[in-house]
Amino acid sequence: MDTIPTFASIPQPIREDGAGATDFGPRDVLRDAENPDLLVPPVTDAGTVPNMKFSFSDTHMQLNHGGWSREVTVRELPVATTMSGVNMRLTPGGVRELHWHQQAEWAIVLLGKARITAVDQNGRNFIADVGVGDLWYFPPGVPHSIQGLEEGCEFLLVFDDGKFSDINTFSITDWFAHTPKDVLAANFGVPESAFAHIPNEQRYIFQAQVPGPIESQAVPDPYGAVPKSFTHRLLAQEPIRTPGGTVRIVDSSNFPISTAIAAALVELKPGAMREMHWHPNNDEWQYYLSGTARMTVFAAQGTARTFDYRAGDVGYVPFAYGHYIQNTGSASVWFLEMFKSDRFADVSLNQWMALTPKDLVQNTLHVGPELMDALRKQKWPVVKYPPERDLSPNQRMP
Repeated sequence: MDTIPTFASIPQPIREDGAGATDFGPRDVLRDAENPDLLVPPVTDAGTVPNMKFSFSDTHMQLNHGGWSREVTVRELPVATTMSGVNMRLTPGGVRELHWHQQAEWAIVLLGKARITAVDQNGRNFIADVGVGDLWYFPPGVPHSIQGLEEGCEFLLVFDDGKFSDINTFSITDWFAHTPKDVLAANFGVPESAFAHIPNEQRYIFQAQVPGPIESQAVPDPYGAVPKSFTHRLLAQEPIRTPGGTVRIVDSSNFPISTAIAAALVELKPGAMREMHWHPNNDEWQYYLSGTARMTVFAAQGTARTFDYRAGDVGYVPFAYGHYIQNTGSASVWFLEMFKSDRFADVSLNQWMALTPKDLVQNTLHVGPELMDALRKQKWPVVKYPPERDLSPNQRMP
């Protein structure tokens, strides 16, 4: 039998100072428990900041023989105008059919292995196998495909357009289905009978046999291979290490083909936080891979709002909004920061203050040597809380 929560175990919208009141429902207690900083906002939250969180668990699942997909676009998260994301799973042999987009596609493999193929505008082909932590990037207009290998695969796709839907792509089956057979015959120089059994609609995802070794699928290309690799091994990259965790930054400086999307894979160890900062180049689209975290976003003019995140959630921060992310659990938090940009860039509040004349900082904030002497001129993307820091939700009744 399901356990019936007692009144004492049900979170209530009451602060320690008595602000608020009990909520006897109707309500979704489990939802409230997952979002404690929405139920009882920190006292420093204020104003009307838009929603900056949406879970892939709340999206529509597109189920096909061969796999599934689900997406978060501006339809689900209206504030996220610059980027959208697709979570996709392919069975062993499952195929995301031959297709192309008007948008750039950036991807990270979450589990399993896949085979990807592509051909660029100069007729140069690319065939590669990718595994957990590997990235791929296809520029707009480059046709490509994805297929699950022996254990299948799951991956995250990110596109540089918040309105983009993966269902509305340019698919080879869709084009064939909407082209007269006499035109197809003329184009390929074969009889119309060659197209007697083509699909009558877009296949999108379908089941096929697991492909053989990659060597067996090599296609000799008279124009050679693509000059810039479409893949990158992110986990093989040496991270920036701090006492609170790690950061791996990937952009066009170390993944040259990725000219429209930059990213950082961040690890927050228990008791750590992504430091107070902002980004001077574009909005930030986030994907949480593991753990539990909370993010407070400062939107200027006396406004700020705090959100709680867990694996499978998408977060968003508009351009130049100040923010920080805290690990609220007992395990490491792993998440991605994504930007519609060729380079990753952030401004550290700590570093900015350390490199500004001391008198100016002290007179502005009314602070003394205790803070000024602790400022760092070197940027630490992840910092560790002081040991005595209370990590429990802010000023909340049990």
